[in-house]
Amino acid sequence: MNDMAKNLILWLVIAAVLLTVFNNFSVDSSPQAMNYSQFVEQVQNEQVRNVTIDGYTITGERTDGSQFRTIRPAAEDPKLMDDLLANNVTVVGKEPEQQSLWMRLLIASFPILLILAIFMFFMRQMQGGGAGKGGPMSFGKSKAKLLSHDQVKTTFSDVAGCDEAKEEVEELVDFLRDPTKFQRLGGTIPRGVLMVGPPGTGKTLLAKSIAGEAKVPFFSISGSDFVEMFVGVGASRVRDMFEQAKKQAPCIIFIDEIDAVGRSRGAGMGGGNDEREQTLNQLLVEMDGFEPNEGIIVIAATNRPDVLDPALLRPGRFDRQVVVPLPDIRGREHILNVHLRKVPLADDVKPSLIARGTPGFSGADLANLVNEGALFAARRNKRLVGMEELDMAKDKIMMGAERKSMVMTDKEKLNTAYHESGHAIIGLVMPEHDPVYKVTIIPRGRALGVTMFLPEEDRYSLSRQQIISQICSLFGGRIAEEMTLGPNGVTTGASNDIKRATELAHNMVAKWGLSEEMGPIMYDEDESHQFMGGPGQGGKLKSGETTTRLDKEVRKIIDGCYEQAKNILEENRDKLDAMADALMKYETIDSNQLKDIMEGRDPRPPEGWDDPSSGAPSGGEPKAEPSPESSDDAEDDERPSRRPSDPLGGPAGG
Repeated sequence: MNDMAKNLILWLVIAAVLLTVFNNFSVDSSPQAMNYSQFVEQVQNEQVRNVTIDGYTITGERTDGSQFRTIRPAAEDPKLMDDLLANNVTVVGKEPEQQSLWMRLLIASFPILLILAIFMFFMRQMQGGGAGKGGPMSFGKSKAKLLSHDQVKTTFSDVAGCDEAKEEVEELVDFLRDPTKFQRLGGTIPRGVLMVGPPGTGKTLLAKSIAGEAKVPFFSISGSDFVEMFVGVGASRVRDMFEQAKKQAPCIIFIDEIDAVGRSRGAGMGGGNDEREQTLNQLLVEMDGFEPNEGIIVIAATNRPDVLDPALLRPGRFDRQVVVPLPDIRGREHILNVHLRKVPLADDVKPSLIARGTPGFSGADLANLVNEGALFAARRNKRLVGMEELDMAKDKIMMGAERKSMVMTDKEKLNTAYHESGHAIIGLVMPEHDPVYKVTIIPRGRALGVTMFLPEEDRYSLSRQQIISQICSLFGGRIAEEMTLGPNGVTTGASNDIKRATELAHNMVAKWGLSEEMGPIMYDEDESHQFMGGPGQGGKLKSGETTTRLDKEVRKIIDGCYEQAKNILEENRDKLDAMADALMKYETIDSNQLKDIMEGRDPRPPEGWDDPSSGAPSGGEPKAEPSPESSDDAEDDERPSRRPSDPLGGPAGG
């Protein structure tokens, strides 16, 4: 309900209250009423002293001093005045009330004023209330949300994990605070700053902190807010946004997800979009056209800089790119310290250990980890968030939520235990492989079991030996099933492992130049621009002979890794059985228990574990569902990702 409707209801309530009060007073002070016949009779009996005639209403006083009131009939009574005078009744006439000129004008113009008020009310509603609210008539107005300098509370102290990016934008703050510092030396501040980085790294937070540090107004809008079904609306909104910004200068305009409106023009495939291109053209003109935009800095954010139009990135527009990458171990620790300030912590919490165990996490992931830890502590009715809850939150994010209610037969559990043990043993034996962090046969997410590897330090590239070790560990689960169930008992649980191993081997040969047979040549075409008229359009053709050689080389790598992994498991068959028994007993084993098994000792029980009366089941030919292992070898674009896990597996029979 808007303000006009609220005010109207309030005035109606006040009028009703006043009317009720006045009516009550008028009832209490009104004279005694009687009919006209009684009045005439009392006049003839000389019981009336005086009367006042006001139209049809007659009021007066009797000889005994009492007041009376009566209504004269509409029929004329010419004898009434004679009777009054004959019986010595004093007659007083009342002058009829005459309305003032202003009152007559108000009454005459009231219908017109009412119609105008209703018309203005509906026009205001259609235009969005005049305060930035959406309305049918406001589609040409900017949808940017304005935050004044006292509304932006975010500062650089709230941003962590991107020190280099903060240094890049600090001079923007200096310019907004003191422009003459740069102008007297002939320098000009960049008109546009493009923040590039993966999702969740803090691009929007960094832009808001610039406005908070500089104490200037902050306009926030998304790239999708410009584009509508009506041609020309986006360009109109761009013009209106810059007009508003000029009135608030110096100020900051932040455009989130600018790739929604800033994609390359003239793709030539799949039809055109005149509205988006007109919007982009207007944005280009506003940022560097004939009219100067002094004191307006445009900050945009995207995680797809490769799709942006080249004219948008030239000097004079977005001529500075600030990369906001995933934080390293020190940056993750600083980010955790920022988020951990908001929750009550136990004494055993060590942010450095959490940062080491979360490689590849973005700032948003770390904020989610702290929140999940607080939720775990609340479920346990604890007043402080401890390290145990944060570890549980980390496992939930990396491996998925536990599904302890899922019913699995002992055969399925045993086969899952052998599958995950095969992954773990290969990972422990192969050189330059990431250490095994945890192995579990508790279903998590869509997987029946998970083997989690964590690197000892942040890694930005992989060597050939590291990739070979990862391919071997991926085949460890399938080989373990083959050794325990026979060739005909192998399940579909390794479908996702085979897919990822094949992708790694193919990329070694076709993208990364890690094959001696094929040499350091890129055989796969770049498909990133094929729908934008870029250099990838048309594709890079390979001869049939080259394709055959590529397939043979991929098969050679796969066969070699498969054979190497099989030899390792055959040499460590006793450890494979011991690890499977430990998983059946404890369901989850950590790095210390794995070390005990690999050194030939019985694994130590976990802390707080009570030995149940029933032991682990034995033997049988189990039949298992898919149980994909988790590792750090998910292929992403040009090289493997640093993300430590990919716990989601393929479907059964995939």
